[in-house]
Amino acid sequence: MNDASTRSSDTTGSAPTPLFRERLLPGPGAWVAAVGLGVIVAVVVLPVAPLVAPGAGILAAAGVIAALVATAPVVEVADGELRAGTAHVPVGLLGPVTPVFSAEEMRVQLGPELDARAYVCLRSWARTGLKAELVDPLDPTPYWLISTRRPDDLAAAIEEAAAR
Repeated sequence: MNDASTRSSDTTGSAPTPLFRERLLPGPGAWVAAVGLGVIVAVVVLPVAPLVAPGAGILAAAGVIAALVATAPVVEVADGELRAGTAHVPVGLLGPVTPVFSAEEMRVQLGPELDARAYVCLRSWARTGLKAELVDPLDPTPYWLISTRRPDDLAAAIEEAAAR
């Protein structure tokens, strides 16, 4: 018996495209360091097991690269929400958003001007970011400070999502 008639007929629908999406992957220095660690492991293992050394080096480098990718948070504006890492907030609960365009501005935001109650999604290799005020009276978090390499695009996406 053909059960095609009992299947869902919605095969043309696809997930909506996010207004903004960025995975905060490390810069080239971290990738070079991962490969360098693999070389170091291979050199250390070489005198003990010459046939195993290349494999050990490759495994070490691959493990570090996998860890860097797996721990890189995603910053996204989709479905009326801002997501940064594992946290999410509806854009309707966001007030003014302020792009942070320089590493020095970000240092000030993370240092002297940081409120301890703020939600921070920071990656040191993304030296710019965005500050988004929260207007939810039930949430003690005053704002989110999010690392991003494209602060102006993230701010525009939040404003576009709020206007919908």
